[in-house]
Amino acid sequence: MSAATFSGLRLRSIGPAFTSGRIVSFAVHPEDSNHYFVAAASGGVWRTTNNGTSWTPVFDSQGSYSIGVVTLDPKNPSVVWVGTGENNNQRSVSYGDGVYKSEDGGRTWRHMGLRKSEHIARILIDPRDSSVVYVAAPGPLWMGGGDRGLFKSTDGGKNWTSLIKVGEYTGVADVIMDPRNPDLLLASTHQRQRRYYTLIHGGPESALWRSTDAGKTWNRVTGGLPTAELGRIGLAYAPSNPSILYAQVEAGEGRGGLYRSADNGVTWERRNNSDSQGQYYARVVVDPASPDRVYVMNVNIMVSNDGGRTVAQLPSRNKHVDNHDIWIDPKNNSHYLVGCDGGVYETFDKGESWIFKANLPIPQFYDITVDDAAPFYNVYGGTQDNFSFGCPSRTKNAHGIANSDCFVTNGGDGFHTRVDPKDPTSSTPPCKTAA
Repeated sequence: MSAATFSGLRLRSIGPAFTSGRIVSFAVHPEDSNHYFVAAASGGVWRTTNNGTSWTPVFDSQGSYSIGVVTLDPKNPSVVWVGTGENNNQRSVSYGDGVYKSEDGGRTWRHMGLRKSEHIARILIDPRDSSVVYVAAPGPLWMGGGDRGLFKSTDGGKNWTSLIKVGEYTGVADVIMDPRNPDLLLASTHQRQRRYYTLIHGGPESALWRSTDAGKTWNRVTGGLPTAELGRIGLAYAPSNPSILYAQVEAGEGRGGLYRSADNGVTWERRNNSDSQGQYYARVVVDPASPDRVYVMNVNIMVSNDGGRTVAQLPSRNKHVDNHDIWIDPKNNSHYLVGCDGGVYETFDKGESWIFKANLPIPQFYDITVDDAAPFYNVYGGTQDNFSFGCPSRTKNAHGIANSDCFVTNGGDGFHTRVDPKDPTSSTPPCKTAA
């Protein structure tokens, strides 16, 4: 087999979008919240300029379909950075091939290196100088080595310098920058290795680090943090008071939880013992208007109004679980975009009601099969956390295949489907489950 073997075949999308897929990152235009990018764990990068009424896939011709983060240059929102390879340690995790940059709003891309990173957690651009870029790379999940750690470029991504390199199996899980003084950085290292039979998730090389000279030197932060071995740590500044920071810390001996610093990361106080399930969640986001309102991504989004002392579940009626990112509108902090295993959701009332973007066709399929139905055969698949279902290969409808043409065959995480070759309707439920 070669490329020529398949050169006569043309692929066309048949959906569906009544269920979507894992969204891991948002990048919202600072002057127009209707214009934003979403990064899918297994579906590339998509752009909307009309708040999700329509979408354009902008990364399909690049080297990876798995995305870890998408970021806009704060000085020029037409400059888009993408780190490939999702920042998760679960079983169904795909890898990437480094960092990409677009200077025309996602129309064209250039590969900017770090090909052996496989997973990217965060990209930061110095707001004073767009040529200064930091990349946090957890590194390969299933093996040691590769491009892992914290990297810095001072020439817009042409060359990279390693700022933090700890060990063969230790990368950088997160990095944040003081918005008042971009030379002040905090970064978390994470020691981990995935095996078919287990996940080694933490160790003595996991730690929190602080730099006051743009990454030239680093001090290990210990004040108030657990003395037990640490795992993954997610970090966030409070936009309205950057002296206040939060860290969702995974730790042994029951010492994990949400930690808070009131002195710009020098010392920390444990605020609660919430479990972050660090193999799949670690993102922390602080409300742009209130330093005491903090959100922690998890199966359900957990929110605190008192600086983390108490937490409660954010309302999530009619919304998918397993949350990975939240964008809070700085001009209206009742307005959120949330990325979860089910796709993109939007709320204008702090989660009391949700709008699902049912037009983003990025389910992550484990397996597919077809039946012998006529005149158009059906395609069946099992997806990550989004059901098993079937969709027709074609329809007589002039508008093409719609969400309502597809039907659920089984719930939960979907897997293999088998269809009776003599009676394809035997696998179809009596009533179709439409979007």
